[in-house]
Amino acid sequence: MPTAPPESQPLTLQWRTESDTARFAAQLAALPALANAFVALRGDLGAGKTTLVRHLLRALGVTGRIKSPTYAVVEPYTTGKHSIWHFDFYRFSDPREWEDAGFRDIFTSPGLKLAEWPQNAQKCLPDADLEIDIQVEDDENRRVTMRAATPKGHTLLSALALACMNT
Repeated sequence: MPTAPPESQPLTLQWRTESDTARFAAQLAALPALANAFVALRGDLGAGKTTLVRHLLRALGVTGRIKSPTYAVVEPYTTGKHSIWHFDFYRFSDPREWEDAGFRDIFTSPGLKLAEWPQNAQKCLPDADLEIDIQVEDDENRRVTMRAATPKGHTLLSALALACMNT
């Protein structure tokens, strides 16, 4: 059972299987406020950030191959309803790349932005609406802590708390 937070407190979940990750991704995808949100994904290598993104993209209707943007930094996706950008800032180190690649324009445009390793581009990024921190407890179990930093993030976090309590 998730810990249901007041608006300013984090929401903590336990994912015991990849099916839990997929179920959460479907719950998140169902929230209208997600369409134009910025979601920051934190966690060590192998924690499940990219797995969550893949399940989320599938739940949003993305078909075809879903690639990790580790080398390209960003992979764009579109569905009938959504424009989505999946960033992986693991190898990001030069703030000039931010401007040169047009990332500022992407972050000011409508659409969902998902960013892995946001701390590596922290000086360039806006505040995330929702921050999801995935911590490995053992081979199967993950502790997931979510925090909101904006009104949109609080809307998402509150809706997720309700959805997760009802499953």
